[in-house]
Amino acid sequence: MSIEAKQVSLKYGDGDTETFAVRNVSLTIPAKGFYGIMGPSGSGKSSLLYLLSGLKLPSSGEVRYHETNLSGGAEAERTKIRREQFGFVFQQPFLLNYLTAKENILVAANRQDRAQEKSVMELMEELQIAHLANRAPAHLSGGEKQRVIVARSMINRPAIIFADEPTAALDHTNGRIVIELLRRYQDKGAVVVVTHDPVMLEGADRVYQMLDGELLAEK
Repeated sequence: MSIEAKQVSLKYGDGDTETFAVRNVSLTIPAKGFYGIMGPSGSGKSSLLYLLSGLKLPSSGEVRYHETNLSGGAEAERTKIRREQFGFVFQQPFLLNYLTAKENILVAANRQDRAQEKSVMELMEELQIAHLANRAPAHLSGGEKQRVIVARSMINRPAIIFADEPTAALDHTNGRIVIELLRRYQDKGAVVVVTHDPVMLEGADRVYQMLDGELLAEK
């Protein structure tokens, strides 16, 4: 299921102090593929990702996911869609320190049973982190933590994975590993990656360039 932004803007402040984080952006993310949003710091790329995923509401315009207007309606409906249909990977790996790596993935699952536990282990095996299943976050490296987050983003087999600067806190080697893990998911759904590093978007189906809150015209 595709997601579509129609003339969305996100502004802060009032009157003379208004600042646009995103200004009149329109785009469509198809149901499958690997897509990038790129630009320098402060260009609005992360704000656009938050609008597309329903984490923020636009000041004007709308975002539609399938038949649902993510710009309106009840927050409970948006929360349900985010939990059941979307996966998230952020720059910092938000893990619960009192849970093991496996439990940190399982806690995001839509159901809790033996079959889901098996699915978690299969996913960890696929992402080459099964040997870390019983380790606490304090005993994981930065790259290992981020790979656990990638697994958590995939556990519900989401229609779209949103990744906001997922490699910014990693060295180049671990950054490429994380991107490749995300890239593999494109045959199952859409992957949208925000980054300032063009190397991380090599081979993407499409890269949207942003500057000062606006999409730049394609060359």
